[in-house]
Amino acid sequence: MEFLLYIAAFIAAVAFVILVIYVVVALKATRQTLSDVSETLQGLEKQMQGVTTETTQLLHKTNKLADDMDQKTTKLDSLFEGAKGIGDSLKDFNQSLKNISNSIQTASKVDQEKAAQAVKWGAAVVDFINTRKNAKNK
Repeated sequence: MEFLLYIAAFIAAVAFVILVIYVVVALKATRQTLSDVSETLQGLEKQMQGVTTETTQLLHKTNKLADDMDQKTTKLDSLFEGAKGIGDSLKDFNQSLKNISNSIQTASKVDQEKAAQAVKWGAAVVDFINTRKNAKNK
């Protein structure tokens, strides 16, 4: 019976050795996996630094473009204000021309009536002179 006890102890020792060997193999595989993960994370960190640098440069360029757009918009605002001033001046000029045209029309109507009166008076004078000449000639 004691012999069975030694065999059981031997089997337990062999099983323990096998278990330790499997644990060591598993730990080595885990260490290799962790090493690969570490390398991957380092590569990812480098890529993130590159992306961060490019993003910062892009942000600076975007800010410059925004400032440039603001300056150009300000210049365009003054240009549009100038164009509005020209439009207002043209509107005032057209109104002045309309007023002058109305004044000329009014004055021409008055002058037309005076001219008609002058023609009537001229015709009356010519008729009077012709009547006098005809009366003398007879």
